[in-house]
Amino acid sequence: MLVLRGGLVWLSMALELALIIAAVVSCALLLLVLFEPGLSYRVDAPVPPPDSRDFLRLVGSITDSDVRDASSVDVLTNGTAFYDAELDAIRTARKTVHIVAFILHPSAIGNRFLAALTERARAGVRVRVIVDAIGSFPTPDRYFADLRAAGGEVAWYQPIRWYTLKRFNNRTHREIIVIDGDIGFVGGAGISSHWLDPAKERPWRDSMLRVTGNLVCGLQTAFAENWLEATSEILADDSAFPLMPTPPGGSPGIVVIGTPSPARSSPARVLFQVVLAAARVSVDINSPYFLPDASARRELIAAARRGVRIRIMTPGDANNHPLARRASRRRYGELLAAGIEMLEYQPGMIHAKILVADGACCIMGSTNFDSRSFDLNDEVNIVLVDPKLAQRLKEDYERDVAASRPVTLDEWRNRPIVEKTLALLGFFLERQE
Repeated sequence: MLVLRGGLVWLSMALELALIIAAVVSCALLLLVLFEPGLSYRVDAPVPPPDSRDFLRLVGSITDSDVRDASSVDVLTNGTAFYDAELDAIRTARKTVHIVAFILHPSAIGNRFLAALTERARAGVRVRVIVDAIGSFPTPDRYFADLRAAGGEVAWYQPIRWYTLKRFNNRTHREIIVIDGDIGFVGGAGISSHWLDPAKERPWRDSMLRVTGNLVCGLQTAFAENWLEATSEILADDSAFPLMPTPPGGSPGIVVIGTPSPARSSPARVLFQVVLAAARVSVDINSPYFLPDASARRELIAAARRGVRIRIMTPGDANNHPLARRASRRRYGELLAAGIEMLEYQPGMIHAKILVADGACCIMGSTNFDSRSFDLNDEVNIVLVDPKLAQRLKEDYERDVAASRPVTLDEWRNRPIVEKTLALLGFFLERQE
């Protein structure tokens, strides 16, 4: 009996020790996730000006992206414009419709998309849809029942399973639609009432880019990567990657596929660092969640000190993530002191993710200017050297500037103590926002 009791005591102590070790390891991993310093980026060599094809070749080389030409490029401003264009393109599909959606929520607009996709699937078009399991958490799987019954394929990216927990933080944040390998849509807008008919707020201000021609291949490649990860199927369909002639006078560009590596480097992060280092005249940035790391802040300040006019637009009080906004504002001080203009959009939530450098280099995609987009999410950005496109984007930007409030350094220094306190709380979650 004593031997048995002694054995039970030792077993209890061993279990307690194992639980303590497990708790310590879990806490250490949590601290690592929250506070691991990001990779420090710097550009030491001279960079070609961002309005040149040499700049595209450089960025393409260091991000493993081919320089291709777009036959046409169109900016679609706000939900009424881009949803109609996307639905019209889907209805013309003859071979394939491919969608990656971080957000695809049950809604009136979601129903319209599913009806169009279901009709095309019944007509024999290969319809493939990838939906992120966290970004579209409110969406039940049965929402896609009619589409699947018509022959469409729907896959969840990183569904919540025991075997996906170690990759839980990796989401596909991409918003891509590709029709027949020839028409592509890219930007930051998902498919939800946020962008069209919200019940309690104004529709989100956003933009999407519609491109045609060879450059669409890069968007298809980004889709194919997530399709493989979600279904185990390698997309080797010839119709998905049609060979198209290079049009005369097309817009040269690249598609930068932002897939963070285990060693923390990110093509999307490289892209933004290099374009800031290359800017000679101006940089206009739209980012709904602006949380630049130390390397990006140094590059922004260095550009401002060499005479580059930098304007950064973020949401005002209408930001759908108030804690992220306060954490963002905590970073304003050193940027304002360097002469960088901080603008807060007033009419509602602005969700556009756009950068224009020197009136020629245009970047649009799904990437927010924050650590989650750079270090954790799968993202995609299209980069074009096109002064006409830059002018078109500037027209939208100037309208948004007129609807924004500039933040002054004095105002920032005197912001309420409650905001400063909440901003410190945001610091603890900054890499996750």
